Amino acid sequence: MREGVWMAWQTRDMTTNTIPESNDENLTVPESMLASVIDGPGDADAFRLDTVPVPASFNSEFVVKVVAAGINPIDAKTRAGKGTAAGLTYPAVLGNDFSGIVVKSPYEAHPLSPGTEVYGMVPVPRMSGTFAQYVAVPSLSVARKPSTLSHVEAAGVPLAALTAWGMVVEVAKAHQGQRMLIHAGSGGVGHFAVQFARYFGAHVIATGSGRNQDWLGKLGAAEVVDYTTTRFEDVATNIDVVIDLIGNVHDETGSRSLSVLNPGGLIVNAPTGSWPTFLDEAAAAGVRATTYKVAPDGDTLSTISRLLESGDVRVFVDQVFDLAEISDAHRALESGHTRGKIVLTVPSR
Repeated sequence: MREGVWMAWQTRDMTTNTIPESNDENLTVPESMLASVIDGPGDADAFRLDTVPVPASFNSEFVVKVVAAGINPIDAKTRAGKGTAAGLTYPAVLGNDFSGIVVKSPYEAHPLSPGTEVYGMVPVPRMSGTFAQYVAVPSLSVARKPSTLSHVEAAGVPLAALTAWGMVVEVAKAHQGQRMLIHAGSGGVGHFAVQFARYFGAHVIATGSGRNQDWLGKLGAAEVVDYTTTRFEDVATNIDVVIDLIGNVHDETGSRSLSVLNPGGLIVNAPTGSWPTFLDEAAAAGVRATTYKVAPDGDTLSTISRLLESGDVRVFVDQVFDLAEISDAHRALESGHTRGKIVLTVPSR
């Protein structure tokens, strides 16, 4: 395991990769690959490495050689039999995020030809996941990898950044003068949400632990509430939008958030199953409410790429594990103390 892979708040050369990139020039598609699979719902030890067939691509789909794969809370939920587990066929390969190299394009003249570095999000469980050496992925779910990011850094972006963009930009329409409360601001989705909201001019109040207060300020939070010592409703007032990345799974964070919203304000909730009475409670409080489900949108990811390349938005990878250490990576994720993202490196052979 390697820790603390910063993309931008370090003094290193932005074009230098912390983790060596793949130099594999063999762009043919093999018949089989190494993958981490599960045979049914279980805890973090449910994973095992196996040799499985490389998923076939059809019509406008790519085959991508995976160099690194991000881990997200939805992966842990799905592994445990929740989340999107109802759509799985076992043995299953999980994982949504990837960064890698195109080995097969949909057609010969496609601008993302074999050898192109790309990143994106696979729609698991409709397709086999990214905890493997190869993935098949729809062309609309792929974007060119930002030149300033290593594969490890890029793999930490797609699902979290697309979720944050959808909640903050598309739904909440972040703008100058808007007061936005973002819960779990130091997490994978949260650290992107803080940056997007700040970029579009919102006044950001973020919740996080004491160790993340200074860091959240650097991300762009105008105010940071240490949830371990302060009730956010005691200090956060006149809120226009709440970005809820917790729900009611801890200390009724979601329900308490309704009291800080202005009349007619908006609360956006993302974690699946985190607040069963969400819509009813919001209606009773006189505020607008919606859940949010992320889409693997390559066009939006390309827009985010420009912000990453310009340095206006940055990704933080907290811990890096090898594919063989995936159980340890899931345990680290479920500990709830991750800052930013956890990423897996995938062996080339």
